[in-house]
Amino acid sequence: MNTQSLRERILTTIVEKSTIKQKVFDNTFATFNELKDTLFEMASEMDDALEGKLDKRVKLEYRDRGKFEAQLQIASDILIFQMHTDVFEFDSNHIIWQNPYVQADKANSYCGVINIYNFLSDSFKFNRNADDGYLIGRIFINRERKFFVEGKRQTLVRPMAFGKSDIDRGALVSIVETAIFYAINFDLLMPPYENNKRVTVDQFNTKMDNSKFVTGKRMGYDFNVDDI
Repeated sequence: MNTQSLRERILTTIVEKSTIKQKVFDNTFATFNELKDTLFEMASEMDDALEGKLDKRVKLEYRDRGKFEAQLQIASDILIFQMHTDVFEFDSNHIIWQNPYVQADKANSYCGVINIYNFLSDSFKFNRNADDGYLIGRIFINRERKFFVEGKRQTLVRPMAFGKSDIDRGALVSIVETAIFYAINFDLLMPPYENNKRVTVDQFNTKMDNSKFVTGKRMGYDFNVDDI
């Protein structure tokens, strides 16, 4: 029988959860800063390897977008890496609850997340603010620096392998390379004719910068999480 008062249980829970979540945040933030360094190095290495092989107008560059965002442009694609500042728990139907590492200690399931989004570089170049981007990957990191990855073609550490590997530079390189390869092969499809047969005068005259003409790699088509 629990003899603690409700007030005591509240205080105990605050101490336990805040300690776990602060450690998760610190690990995720440290990983994100290491990811930034990794992106900078990879951009420099690939740029050197492509020297003289590309039109000078084709960009391959890294950009720091602030404390919790970083950008990697690869030709006509942009990958944005965004660290969420909150710590998450998984819903009851998530496969993570079948993992022995999580079953052994529920505290291991609390994770920070780094999202990977794919946009068209022209969406930013021409300020097409209504254009679509796509979430193509997520990196989850817990209090012990254990990690797993969800996303398009991401197979490095799946949820059932969570708890077996620490996040490190080698893992980050593999995750980024997979994201880049997916993005550059995720081609822009012409939207169905029926979706574009009507247009307003305002779209032509009010917004000459084309920002009202929405573009995305799968406009009018489903973007399925088939391999997440």
